[in-house]
Amino acid sequence: MTVADLMKHLSAADPTARVRLAINPFFPMAHKMGAVIVGMDHDGRPVVYLAEEAKAVQYGNLPRPVAEALTWMPQVEPPARGRRLRAVSDGDTSRVDTP
Repeated sequence: MTVADLMKHLSAADPTARVRLAINPFFPMAHKMGAVIVGMDHDGRPVVYLAEEAKAVQYGNLPRPVAEALTWMPQVEPPARGRRLRAVSDGDTSRVDTP
């Protein structure tokens, strides 16, 4: 992603919205945004670094819809409603459907 790409994404957002960093797909957490630093990478190319707030710790779990949009969690379909299964014994495969 380039600065222009980031600016394009941010220009579509509410300018009063808070900024959080989404970190670690295996334990998705939100972190408070801190400094924005322009530096160089190991090959001497300019890079913009977005840092976590120095005094911040994990702000909280990343909301599930955000983690799903990042493909860090699978989308979950809600369970079907109106159908309940009852316990069955060997050979009994009937079920009770409720409206």
